[in-house]
Amino acid sequence: MKILVAVKRVIDYNAKVRVKADNSDVDLNNTKMAINPFCEIAVEEAIRLKEAGSADEVIVVSVGPKACQEQIRTALALGADRGIQIETDDIPESLNVAKLLAQVVKNEEPGLVLLGKQAIDSDNNQTGQMLSALLGMPQATFASELTLKDGKVQVAREIDGGSQTLSLSLPAVITADLRLNEPRYASLPNIMKAKRKPLTVTTPETLGVELKTHSTLIKVTPPVERSAGILVNSVDELVEKLKNQANVI
Repeated sequence: MKILVAVKRVIDYNAKVRVKADNSDVDLNNTKMAINPFCEIAVEEAIRLKEAGSADEVIVVSVGPKACQEQIRTALALGADRGIQIETDDIPESLNVAKLLAQVVKNEEPGLVLLGKQAIDSDNNQTGQMLSALLGMPQATFASELTLKDGKVQVAREIDGGSQTLSLSLPAVITADLRLNEPRYASLPNIMKAKRKPLTVTTPETLGVELKTHSTLIKVTPPVERSAGILVNSVDELVEKLKNQANVI
């Protein structure tokens, strides 16, 4: 069985995000980029399933400019077998990404499709659900536990106030939550091996997908900076300030 994993290139979560001076977008110059953390969890889960003998091949696919090959190579170094880049000048919005991934799924015919539940840049939490709808496949979102058995996948998923367990027929689309696993680090030998693993580059035109714009980015502004805190010397002083300055009591 093949497992297809979608990954996205995003700003490293440890890096400080800067907004361009004209507020047109986020400034990516000299900014460290990485695999979206939830996508990395999806990659780790696919590799674990392969190591357990539940899958024969792990394919990683990413949509974006040539620079996203770096993240594909990182996934290959973690243990994926081959990569696919769908080359676009910019990273398209969720529906376009879902349509592109749907064509790759139809071409590759994987038994399982894994994605991160959301990207930490756009935070949309849409692509997995849209992909499932386009393919007509069962889906499970926010997966915190995953088990393959007898041609089905059992998924424990995070919901408000607890956990819900679903049993899905394969093929299926699953989005990974934070608690699914803890990704491994790539070793130096595997990083070197990843350079020789196959990476295919294709385009939306080759896949027969027309990219359409459904939303427009108007403006990006940094969050309002918080003022420094105030130190107080006693509980009475704290209560006085909360009452007379903050007006919260």
